Amino acid sequence: MQGLCGRHYLTICFSCRWFSCIFLSLPSSETKSEVVVIGSNLPIIAAPGDDVILPCHLEPMFDVQGLTVEWSKPDLKPDPSDRLSRVEYVHLYRDRKEVPDMKMASYFRRTELFMDAMKHGNISLKILNVSEEDNGRYRCFIPKLRSRAKSAIVELVVDSNFAKTSTTETPLQTPDPQDTTPTNGRSRVAVVVVVVTLLLLLALTGFTAYFSRHIFHRTLKKHPENDKTEKQPLPV
Repeated sequence: MQGLCGRHYLTICFSCRWFSCIFLSLPSSETKSEVVVIGSNLPIIAAPGDDVILPCHLEPMFDVQGLTVEWSKPDLKPDPSDRLSRVEYVHLYRDRKEVPDMKMASYFRRTELFMDAMKHGNISLKILNVSEEDNGRYRCFIPKLRSRAKSAIVELVVDSNFAKTSTTETPLQTPDPQDTTPTNGRSRVAVVVVVVTLLLLLALTGFTAYFSRHIFHRTLKKHPENDKTEKQPLPV
């Protein structure tokens, strides 16, 4: 009996320790996730003359007002014959202001960031009066961001057959700056609740089995004469 109870006790301890390791390995809702730059998986389509917004934001929300934000066209390469040539920016934000001296002439006075929304991690770029020359891929990049995902790509397609609108953007790509709900925290809390529930159920089942066997064996010890009487042969 002692060996049987000991085995059940070891099984319970092992199960509890196993679930505890899983629980502790999960990131808590209070642990800060790595901040990443997120663009748009879908191309932004506009008609010539439209004002467009190229969506790009940080997730989870992170204040970037004090960081450098670069918007460029990665497919443009410097002139290999000119060692001093460099690719200029579509838009450059540095030291809490725009740096127009380093931007491409074709985008002069046509680009802007949402300054008030940058404290929420919104680094979307608005381009005014687009033309077919603006077609291509755009890269939003934060060079000093401590992350493995410092940049994202957004593609702009300017099509004369597309219906003209006042401002074109892809919906649901950039979160509402006023929405401060920690969506990442919700998912972690849900996982933690499920694991804790399973752990409690397993522990309850193990202790129930242990105490049931313990009570059963104690009952047998208290009434050994009944067991002997049952085992005696009947008189002939």
